[in-house]
Amino acid sequence: MVLPQSLQVTAINVRVPESLKVSEANLFYPSADIVWRGEPIGNRHAQVQKIFEQAFLHGTKDMNGTVDVVLDVEVTRFHSVTEKTRYSVGGVHNMEFKLTVRSAETGLPLAPTREVEANLRAFGGKQAIDADRRGQTQKVRVSGYLAQVIRQELARPSV
Repeated sequence: MVLPQSLQVTAINVRVPESLKVSEANLFYPSADIVWRGEPIGNRHAQVQKIFEQAFLHGTKDMNGTVDVVLDVEVTRFHSVTEKTRYSVGGVHNMEFKLTVRSAETGLPLAPTREVEANLRAFGGKQAIDADRRGQTQKVRVSGYLAQVIRQELARPSV
């Protein structure tokens, strides 16, 4: 199947399953599905959901095509860096999700669900501190990157 090239996103449904394991351990690489330190300790599932919703809304806001679509997004991994990693060597913000593009009119998928892996270099040490001072926090960087990723994914003609 081929995605239409002229899309307008009318709804974005993001799901972050509660079954995804969260870690608050301050290790170099905790074994978990969700590792996030870009916001105060809280409901990490809800924080990740909001990041995806806002990033995808931003990434699709200028799509004024002729085919109305709904995006169904299921986050399968959101593994950022811990304090220990961030203030030393840095690492990778690894974000994985399943994306289904459905017709807003019929509700039917326009293409098979695809699995997307988005990796963004995570700053470490002085570079991380300097980025924060410039307002380029982890949340800002991750959100901006996810907005780019959804634009690229929807621009791909086939899946």
